[in-house]
Amino acid sequence: MCFSAPASFATAGITSAIGIVALTRVNEPRELPLAATPLLFALQQSIEGLLWLNLPLTRDGSLATVLTVLYLFFAEAFWPLYAPIAVWLIEPNQRRRLIMVVCMGAGTGVGAYLLWWILGHQHLATILDGHIVYVTEYRHSDAVGVAYLAATGLPLLLSSQRTVVVLGTIVLAGVVAAYAFYWEAFISVWCFFAAAASVTILCHFEWSRRSRLRTAGV
Repeated sequence: MCFSAPASFATAGITSAIGIVALTRVNEPRELPLAATPLLFALQQSIEGLLWLNLPLTRDGSLATVLTVLYLFFAEAFWPLYAPIAVWLIEPNQRRRLIMVVCMGAGTGVGAYLLWWILGHQHLATILDGHIVYVTEYRHSDAVGVAYLAATGLPLLLSSQRTVVVLGTIVLAGVVAAYAFYWEAFISVWCFFAAAASVTILCHFEWSRRSRLRTAGV
């Protein structure tokens, strides 16, 4: 999270608990990637928590560098591919699934590009005004940003399932808020919004479970 190490670890603990409970509500294997999403956010927030602890000691040290690369891998390269796949797997509407495939293609392309960039260039994380700022030597083009948002946000909004659409709305609202008020620490702040939205994933699986029970007459 973007405010302190305790806040990062607290967020990681909460999202871990949410992820574990969500996994117990899974009814089919295809639901596992979406249910596991809070656990992955928890891992990402734990990495940033370790950065909070390490940066004041050795900002340019090897551990800080490794943690920075790991965090950027999740934030920039992993989610554009994982998010559309997780939503596509649970989508029953064939037309919507076809559009999501396009989003998966965009996510694969932008994720591969950003992974290449992360591994091939130097990156620095620093604490600035109470936030962690990830500094790179080059700002990506608007096309890369649009492709990233199309991959991570559009599949959620295209879903025929209401709770998934709510998740997408929260994530995209986080984009606007993070860019408007915390643009220097955009990556960190936006990932916090996305992690906080994990509670919506639990709601999705809990309501699905209750719906199945009602259908079965339990």
